[in-house]
Amino acid sequence: MLCPICRRETFAEGNPFGPFCSERCKLIDLDNWLSGRYRISAPVNRQEEIEGVVGSGGIAGESSESGE
Repeated sequence: MLCPICRRETFAEGNPFGPFCSERCKLIDLDNWLSGRYRISAPVNRQEEIEGVVGSGGIAGESSESGE
């Protein structure tokens, strides 16, 4: 497998820094998270989020049918 930071080949088994190749790459990834460099590419559509929860029966007492 490849290190997600430097793209060097690394091995998951026995690697204390996995999935990274080294402590350096692991710390670079942590810095990316802490500094906000990783972001969701598209904003969540609130209507899709509501339909997903209601359609799956996720909220108790709510119904997707009107008139109840």
